[in-house]
Amino acid sequence: MKKKHVQGIAKDTLDFILEASRSSMPDEFAGLLQADKEIITEVLILPGTESSRMSALIRLYMLPNMQVIGSAHSHPSSDIRPSKEDIAFFSRTGDYHIIVGPPFDESSWACYDPLGQRRELPVVNIEFDDKDFDDGGLEEERDL
Repeated sequence: MKKKHVQGIAKDTLDFILEASRSSMPDEFAGLLQADKEIITEVLILPGTESSRMSALIRLYMLPNMQVIGSAHSHPSSDIRPSKEDIAFFSRTGDYHIIVGPPFDESSWACYDPLGQRRELPVVNIEFDDKDFDDGGLEEERDL
C-alpha cells in the first residue's frame, strides 16, 4: 500500500465521526478514511460492517477498488488508546487511525500511526464545493 501524507482532517469529517460514534452507543462505530488534497474528507462505511459493545468488524474484502489512508472507530469506554486488536487492524488499513470516545467532543479523540503511537492530526476548516459531490451526470434540475 502506497503511503499518503495528510495535513489534517476536515472539521466536518471529524464532526461526522463523533456524531456517528455517539449515535452508535453502546456499540462501536467503524469506518475507513479517505483523503483529498492531503486532507481527510471522507468516511467510508463498508457493507457488512458489524458492531457490538466490545468490537467492530470491517469486512475489508468489501472495499471497492479505492485507496484508503486509515480508519476511524469508537470505544464506548472513555479509554481511547488502541488495543492489540486495533494495532493489528491498523497495519492493514493505512497510516492514520482515529479513535474517539465519550463524551464524543473535540477533546475526546486521538490519531495513531500503524504501530499505535499517537500522532498529530490538525483539524482544518475547509469549504466543500458542490462540484465535489457527484450529481449522477445531471447538469441542471428540471421540472417534468
